[in-house]
Amino acid sequence: MKILVCGGAGFIGSNFIRHMFSIYINVRIVNYDKLTYAGNLANLKSFEDRANYEFIEGDICDFEFLNKVVKERKIDYIVNFAAETHVDRSIYGDCINFVNTNVGGVLSILNVCKENKMIKRFINVSTDEVYGSLHYNEKRKFREDTPIKPNMPYAAAKAGGDLMCASYFKTHNVPVIVTHCSNNYGPYQYPEKLIPMTIFRANRNELIPIYGTGRNVRDWIYVEDHCRALSFLLKEGVNGRVYNIGADNERSNLDIVRSILTIMNKPHSLIEFVKDRPGHDKRYAIDARRIMGLGWEPVFKKKNFIKGLQMTVRWYLSNKKWVEDLEEKNKEAYKINNNL
Repeated sequence: MKILVCGGAGFIGSNFIRHMFSIYINVRIVNYDKLTYAGNLANLKSFEDRANYEFIEGDICDFEFLNKVVKERKIDYIVNFAAETHVDRSIYGDCINFVNTNVGGVLSILNVCKENKMIKRFINVSTDEVYGSLHYNEKRKFREDTPIKPNMPYAAAKAGGDLMCASYFKTHNVPVIVTHCSNNYGPYQYPEKLIPMTIFRANRNELIPIYGTGRNVRDWIYVEDHCRALSFLLKEGVNGRVYNIGADNERSNLDIVRSILTIMNKPHSLIEFVKDRPGHDKRYAIDARRIMGLGWEPVFKKKNFIKGLQMTVRWYLSNKKWVEDLEEKNKEAYKINNNL
C-alpha cells in the first residue's frame, strides 16, 4: 500500500503512522504536513531513515502541489488528519484558518481524489463534536444518522468538510469514508489539550483550570484504539459511509483531572474552576455499533480506562525532553494558549 497521511506530524497522525508500520511490512507512507505549531517531526524521528517513509512539507489547501505529490508517488490511499483542532482558538481567535483547513483543505483532497482514479479510498478523520451536545442524563448517544448540529466554530468547520465528503461521494463517486471519533488521549498529544495540560501542570504543582463546574462529559478513546479502527476501515470500510469510533467511556472533565492527580499522587486542591467558555457542549457519547459490527472493538474499554490513563501519564513523565523541546519551539503558541 502507498498511503498519503495528511497531518502525519500531529498527535493522532503520528500515532497512526507508527501503528501502520507496526502491522504492515509492505507499506509505503508519505507524511504530508504543513507543520503548524501542533506539528512535530520529533514524533516520528525513529522513522526518518526508513526507505518506505517520506516526509513532505505541504498544505492540503494547495491543490496543485498536493495533486503532484499524489500522482508522482502513485498514492493508493489517503487518510486526512490535517485540521485546526483547538476549540478555544476557534472561539476567541480568528477562526478563518479553521474554515480554510477543515473545509477548504478537505475540498482540495476530494478534488485530488476526483482527478486520480487510482485512489482506492480516502478517509476523512472528523469529530463527534459535529453532532452538537447531549443532555447529561439522557440515554441517547450519537449515531451515524444523528443530525449534524455543531455549536462551536471548530465543530461547524469540521461539519462543513464532512458534508463536502458526502456530496462528492454522491456527485462524483469519490471513494470517501468519514469517521467521527470521540476524544483521544495518549502519547504525543500537544500540551494545549486537557489530559497532557493536566499532567504538565500537576508535575509543576501549578493550578489546573477547569471550565465551569467540570461536569461536562466527553467520551474518551486511547489513541492506539483509534488508529486500529482507521487501519481496519482502510480494508473493511464501505465507501460513502460514516463510522463513529468510540470506546463507550464517558467521563466528566472533573473526573479526568481528579484521576490524573490521584495517579500522580498530587493534591486535588490544584484544581481551579474558571469561567465557562461560550457554547460549551454538555455531553458527547458515541454509539460505535456500526464499526464494531464489522469486527473492530477497542482494547481500552471503560473497565480498563485507568490503565490507559496510567500509561499516558508514565509516557509524558518519561519523555520530559519531548515536552521541553516542544515548549521551547512554540513559545508564542504557548503564550497564546495561556491567554485564551
